[in-house]
Amino acid sequence: MTDDLADGRRWDEEHDVVVVGSGGGGLTAAWTAARAGLDVLLLEAAPLFGGTTSYSGGGMWFPGNRVLRDAGVGGTAAETGAYFRAVVGDRTPYDVQTAFLEGGAALVDDLLTDDDIELEPFPWPDYYGTVPGAQTVGQVRALPLDPAELGPLADAVRPPLKTDRAGQPRPVPLAGGQALIGRLLLSLSRRPNVTLRTEAPCLDLVADGGVVGVVTDGGRIRARRGVILASGGFEQNADMRQEHGVPGSVSGAMGPSTNTGVPIRAAIARGAATDLMDQAWWAPGIAHPDGTTSFSLWFTGGIFVDAAGRRFVNESLPYDRIGRAVIDAQRDGSVGATYWMVYDDREGAVPPVRSTTLPLAPHEEYVAAGLWRSADTLAGLADLIGVPPANLEETVGRFNEHAAGGHDPDLGRGDEMYDRAFSGGDSPLVPIEKGPFHAAAFGLSDLGTKGGLRTDPDARVLDRAGQPIPGLYATGNTMAAVSGTTYPAGGNPIAASMVFGHLAARHLSS
Repeated sequence: MTDDLADGRRWDEEHDVVVVGSGGGGLTAAWTAARAGLDVLLLEAAPLFGGTTSYSGGGMWFPGNRVLRDAGVGGTAAETGAYFRAVVGDRTPYDVQTAFLEGGAALVDDLLTDDDIELEPFPWPDYYGTVPGAQTVGQVRALPLDPAELGPLADAVRPPLKTDRAGQPRPVPLAGGQALIGRLLLSLSRRPNVTLRTEAPCLDLVADGGVVGVVTDGGRIRARRGVILASGGFEQNADMRQEHGVPGSVSGAMGPSTNTGVPIRAAIARGAATDLMDQAWWAPGIAHPDGTTSFSLWFTGGIFVDAAGRRFVNESLPYDRIGRAVIDAQRDGSVGATYWMVYDDREGAVPPVRSTTLPLAPHEEYVAAGLWRSADTLAGLADLIGVPPANLEETVGRFNEHAAGGHDPDLGRGDEMYDRAFSGGDSPLVPIEKGPFHAAAFGLSDLGTKGGLRTDPDARVLDRAGQPIPGLYATGNTMAAVSGTTYPAGGNPIAASMVFGHLAARHLSS
């Protein structure tokens, strides 16, 4: 122990770098610092490593990276960079955007020097398909990993949501986000200068002319070079959501239960500036009998209707764009906390949703909870869901005409490449004509908040005067998102988290 603080407080432990959080950004920061020869301590509040990244498909959106170039896909760095800037606009600092756009390819080059890290192209369309530069294949992801390669650490990787929250068997091999987490953990586990610790929440930051350490329930830990906060957002903190006006609720949050924003609050108490605190990565969420909603996509039919029985959104848009349309409709009063997907019986009474993130409960539980309703006629269904029957009949009739013609002039469903990603390239317009007719309740879900600490291009946390706070860095959902109020492409959140974790570790290593 040392006695280095001006007020006489003592340290219980010390390292060169303390990384808080073990998602893609935290592990990348630890990996980068460890390869630079620094003594690294990684703290994870939960019992398992991986954070929100482990729940994800594991895609990473790094413009112009070598994996995509070698496969002849993905567009050039200039094309995809122009696309990103067009989508994001000037909502976030230009130099921070540049750091992300240029840092991704450099990070991939570094990752590929590690034999434990293997990446492949991942076909998934960008989320604003009409903007020049949008790609049909713009992501990479980690190759699946045999748990045997990880040994005992395999059981310490957070499994997908269906396992973590619903108790389904853990899938083998590790794939998607778990593969990325597993490969980074595998590499870190081989390094004697890395300590990995779970059930070790960061409770506060220690300041002494800058941030010099962290407080955990195990004591006070000194960080000789710096602290990198990569602890996720605050989506599981109802008070913080209300304080900052984040739409939705904890019941629709997909992030881990430990994402309560304690490190963000600690940084704010040390003078850190914030941005985008009312923002999240949104999605429509199917409503479950237990009162939760879960991130849902891959709709093979159905339309969403508002309180007037009218369509209000292109139902095949990327999930964040649908979520934002829901929020807009809730704000103007045309949609309440619950809205309805209307569909016919061609696939039976279960909603035509191929991915509900969490497994569905038995059919009768949704019926008993009033979440799934059925009637022989559209007018009868309208009465059951509280919308004007004439409006619903007119809405469905008009939609069916558009489905027959293969074009949706009202809301453009099918006009973008993502719209057709789950229909094999065919039109996603499926008529609603085979009775009985059904409706399923939906609400708002999120993949995590995206507002947090303002940073510079090196991921240094800025104070309210715009100056870096010595010794403090942030990335991931702890950092105000470089994408601002948009979600440009699948894999953008994880990629940005990794890039700024990499840049933070490089800066404090220099």
